[in-house]
Amino acid sequence: MSTLIRVLLVEDTTLMRGALAALLDRETDIDVAVEAGRNGSVLAHAATYRPNVAVIDVDSREREELALGGELSAQLPECRTLLVTGSPTPECLMRALAQRAPGLVGKNTSADRLVEGIRTVAGGQRFIDPELALRAINAVESPLTPRELEVLRMAAEGTPTREIADRLALSVGTVRNHLSTVANKVGARNRVDTIRIVRESGWL
Repeated sequence: MSTLIRVLLVEDTTLMRGALAALLDRETDIDVAVEAGRNGSVLAHAATYRPNVAVIDVDSREREELALGGELSAQLPECRTLLVTGSPTPECLMRALAQRAPGLVGKNTSADRLVEGIRTVAGGQRFIDPELALRAINAVESPLTPRELEVLRMAAEGTPTREIADRLALSVGTVRNHLSTVANKVGARNRVDTIRIVRESGWL
């Protein structure tokens, strides 16, 4: 592509953001127009610098960053998004694919593939890392209900049963029943084993 591709980097970690910028700036057809952390200024930066591609890290707050990609597309249709993820849950992959994210790559991808992804989405085409696409296809759907996941997530954070009950307006017995049901569904021996299995399955 002969046209210069202006890139907006969205990454909280300064070191990682700098490394990505240095890597991309080596390409003669790519210019890192602006770098931004997730501090609420992303849309403002995009409106000012009018990037062609926004490279967004979606690891720590995947729901928010997927929503951010949608907002960027709505406000700046010419700005395409390339999502970068390290250890995506099956749900994150499916949401990204369902929302028709223009680009999706893993953090373990090669530098050449990242650059290829930027050029591809800048050209108006979709780019999905083949490894991530395969993981999404092979993902096992979670057997847990949203409430069960909510209770288990709080338990995994170390929240006492009584506090979980109070915060979710449930009885202590109901909380224990949810945790017991989850353990039975995944074949776990105890709560610690339940949390491990659910995390390794990518559902938590």
